[in-house]
Amino acid sequence: MSKVPSEILNRARLWTTDMFDGETRHKVREMIENDPDALADSFYRDLEFGTGGLRGIMGVGTNRMNRYTVGMATQGLADYLKRSFSGSKEIKVAVAHDSRINSDYFTSVTAEVLTANGIGVYVFDALRPVPLLSYAVRELGCQAGIVITASHNPVEYNGYKVYWEDGGQLVPPHDINITEMVRKTRVSDIRFGKADELISVLDSSFDDIYLERIRSLSLSPEAIERQKDLRIVFSPIHGSTVRLVPEGLRMFGFSHVFNVPEQDAVDGNFPTVKSPNPEDPAAFEMALEKARETDAELVMASDPDGDRVGAAVKDSNGDYILLNGNQVAAILTKYILGRLKEEGRLKGNEFIVKTIVTTGLLDEIAADHGVECFNVLTGFKYIAEKIRLLEGKKKFICGGEESYGFLVGDFVRDKDAVITCCMIAEAAAWAKDRGMSLYGFLTDIYREYRLYVETLMSVTRKGMKGAEEISKIMEKFRSNPPEMVDGKTLARVIDYQLGIDKDLYMGEEYIIDLPQSNVLQFILEDGSSITMRPSGTEPKIKFYFGCNTGLENISDYTNKRKELLGRIENIKKDLGLTPT
Repeated sequence: MSKVPSEILNRARLWTTDMFDGETRHKVREMIENDPDALADSFYRDLEFGTGGLRGIMGVGTNRMNRYTVGMATQGLADYLKRSFSGSKEIKVAVAHDSRINSDYFTSVTAEVLTANGIGVYVFDALRPVPLLSYAVRELGCQAGIVITASHNPVEYNGYKVYWEDGGQLVPPHDINITEMVRKTRVSDIRFGKADELISVLDSSFDDIYLERIRSLSLSPEAIERQKDLRIVFSPIHGSTVRLVPEGLRMFGFSHVFNVPEQDAVDGNFPTVKSPNPEDPAAFEMALEKARETDAELVMASDPDGDRVGAAVKDSNGDYILLNGNQVAAILTKYILGRLKEEGRLKGNEFIVKTIVTTGLLDEIAADHGVECFNVLTGFKYIAEKIRLLEGKKKFICGGEESYGFLVGDFVRDKDAVITCCMIAEAAAWAKDRGMSLYGFLTDIYREYRLYVETLMSVTRKGMKGAEEISKIMEKFRSNPPEMVDGKTLARVIDYQLGIDKDLYMGEEYIIDLPQSNVLQFILEDGSSITMRPSGTEPKIKFYFGCNTGLENISDYTNKRKELLGRIENIKKDLGLTPT
C-alpha cells in the first residue's frame, strides 16, 4: 500500500466504518486491498460542487457520484434553503431525472434527504426533460429544483443540477453561497430517513399543462394545417424527450412524425451512439437513415436531458445538412420576430437574449425588428437571469446560445428542446407554405442581412501542468494582443475579467456591465471575432471564431461560405492555434 499516499488511505478507511452501508464498505475494502490506482482516483479529492451542482463518475469514494456525495449536496442545499426561506410556512423542491444509469436512484436519495429535513418534494413518476423541471419550479411555487443528469457526458457519469425559485439555474449570490454550504457538509451531517407524507408525485397530467403552454406559442396554426403532412423524423437519443417531443409535434398539428425505434429505448448506456450529443454529427446517423427512408423534410434530435436540439434539413441539392446552433437560433429568431411584426404584436418593449459567443446575426435581426438584444456571459443561466431582471418591465420573446440551446417564451427558464422542436417544425411548415424550404429560408436570411459563419475549436491541456498552460495562453493574449490578424487590424479588445471594452481606433475604454469572467474577445476591423474562454468543467480552453460578409446572390452562398471558413483558418494560423 506504499503507492497510495497516507492522506488518501485515511480518507478511504473512513468509508469502511459503520457510517456507511455494507456494500460501500465492502467495495472500499476491496480497493484498499487490491486496486491502489482506483483507490487513489476515487479518494484523492472531494467531488466538487460547482456553481451549478455536481458532475462526476459514479462509484464509491469522495470523488464519485454516490449516495453520500449526493446526500451531502442535498443536505447542504436543504440547510441553505431553510436559512434563506426561514419565514416561509413551507419549503418545496421539484426533482426530476433523465435516462442515465442510477438517475432514478439518486432521485430517491435526494427526495429522502430533503424530506428528512422537513422539505416538501414534488417528484416525477418517470424520467422528464430539464425544461419541464424548470417549468414545475415556477408553476408549483417551489423554492428550488433539482435535475439528476450529466447531460451528454460519457455513460459512466451522472450529475446533479440545481435551480432556484425563478426556475433558472443558480447565479450569484446563491451559486456561491450554496457551494460554500455544501463544502462544509460532512457525511455525518446528512439526514437520511424519507418522510413519505412530504412527497407528491407528478404524472402525465402535469405534462399536459406544460404542453398546453407550449401550444400557446404557435404563430402559424393555419400554415401547419395546410402543411400538416410535413415529414419529420425525431430522435431523443435514448433520453427524456422520448414522449413529450412527439406529443408536442402532434399537438401542434403535424401528422407525419417518425421516430427512430432503436433510439426511443430509454437506456443510460446510449447503445447506438458514441456520444449522446446532438452537436456530434455521428449522433445523427440513425435519424438521417430514417429520414432517407421516409423522405423527411426535417430531422431533429435532442440530448438525454432534453434541453438542447440539433436539426438537419435538405439543401438545394436535396442532400441532408446539419444546422448548427447559431443557424437554428437565426431561423427561429427571424421567424418569430417576423411573424409577430406581421401581426402587429411588437409594441416596442420586447427583447431577446443571446450569449457573447453566439452569432452577431441575432443582433442584426433584432435591430431590424425594433427589438432590443442583450448579450450575456456564456451559459443559459445568464439568459434566465436577464429574463428575471426585466420581468414586468420588458417582454422576453426568445433567446439562444451557439451550443444548441434555445427558448421561446418566459414560462420556462432554461433551454427547452420540446419548445424548440415544435417551433422549428412550425417554421418549416410556414416556409413550405410560402413555397420554400427551411434551408431556403436560412439563405434568404443571410442575403437580407449578412452571411455569418462561426466555428469552435478546443485546446485540451490535462492535469495541473495543463491548467498552468491554459492560464499562460490567456495571459499571453491578454497582455500582448496581436496588432493584426489575417491582414486585418485589431479594432477592439473586450476583457470580461477586467470588465473593460477597449476601442483601439478611438483610444477609448468602456465599462462592461456584466459579471467578471475569464473571457477575452478580439474584434477585427472587418467585424471578425475571436473569443477565448477556459472551460469551467473540463481541462480545455475554447476558441470561438466568427466571420461575416455580404451575400447579394443566393447562388454565391457556397463560395462565400468557403471563403469565410478560409479566413477562419487564416486567423487560427496567425494566432498559432492548433486543435487537440
